[in-house]
Amino acid sequence: MSMKRNTTATPGANDSTDALDDLADAFVRLTDVDDMRAFLTDLCTPAELEAMTDRWRVVPALVGGVSYRQIHENTGVSVTTVGRVARHLEHGAGGYAAALAGRRTGNAG
Repeated sequence: MSMKRNTTATPGANDSTDALDDLADAFVRLTDVDDMRAFLTDLCTPAELEAMTDRWRVVPALVGGVSYRQIHENTGVSVTTVGRVARHLEHGAGGYAAALAGRRTGNAG
């Protein structure tokens, strides 16, 4: 397996913060659920999508005070993953809270 190399001549052009900002900007531009689903499907492997979906599935339950064990029993998501999400809800960057605040109601999923 080869290591990823910076092949640009411009210092900082491949900076991970800039790249993350570019990716975040792509997400913000997509306001349609079907377009977002297509982008995620193109961007991520099936395993990555499953991992992200699992994490997101447990957020509302954690916010609602459901125990880790009950969340695991209800969703099949590992207790380890539930704990990881709980730590990020409590001490993370605030992304889960921001996404919950903007969550659509009446969503089937």
